[in-house]
Amino acid sequence: MLNFEDLKNFLDEKADQYNTPDFIENDPLQIPHRFSLQQDIEIAGFLAATISWGNRKSIINSAEKMLDIMGNSPYDFVLNYSEKDLESIQDKSIHRTFNGQDFAYFIRQFNRIYKEHESLEALFAVRDSETNFHHAIERFRSHFLEEEKHRSHKHVSSPYKNSSAKRIIMFLRWMVRKDKRGVDFGIWKNIDQKYLSIPLDVHTGNISRKLGLITRTQNDWKTVEELDVAIRKFDEQDPAKYDYALFGLGVTKELF
Repeated sequence: MLNFEDLKNFLDEKADQYNTPDFIENDPLQIPHRFSLQQDIEIAGFLAATISWGNRKSIINSAEKMLDIMGNSPYDFVLNYSEKDLESIQDKSIHRTFNGQDFAYFIRQFNRIYKEHESLEALFAVRDSETNFHHAIERFRSHFLEEEKHRSHKHVSSPYKNSSAKRIIMFLRWMVRKDKRGVDFGIWKNIDQKYLSIPLDVHTGNISRKLGLITRTQNDWKTVEELDVAIRKFDEQDPAKYDYALFGLGVTKELF
């Protein structure tokens, strides 16, 4: 096992290696990168992140399907769709268990939220006493989802139910993290990136265990917080950059 200094240097080097525009080409992050208007970036980003499970190529194809339906103008579509537009979406297949009904539901929620707020950022604000997005995600969730139960609720994970909320955490990294690399957008100016966590999935979980960063065996919210403690020792101002390191190690398999 590497000592603290060696492990930090190793992870810094890997983060530096993978946090480059080349990363975008094969990643769902390329979807919001097609836009320059903030609201387009937010909507395209949230939808792409929501369907980010499985093969990355098929995620990108499915996200493109949604962009096509929205005429490649997500914000304009969200504000100005007709009921007929949504009816024609209902029966479409989009991505695995995320179907046309879910897509139509998300569009309705976006419409309601963007009539009240200029940006989704307002719904993810972190309060003074908080150390991560645990409560902020839950506040967003209760705002975004209507109280009446709907099949789409399962597509917005709940940290209160101990979900790692990997896709929302990834979306937050895209929106919040600021550097000069051109990968993450950093368009949300009022949320500090020090609150970000690593999107935890099978790969990042396994690599984090191999490096001795976490000991818990499940990939759940408690493990997200265990990983928070470890990575913030390396860089408390920009912990989420280590997502690139863990991702890169997952791709190269150099630890296996």
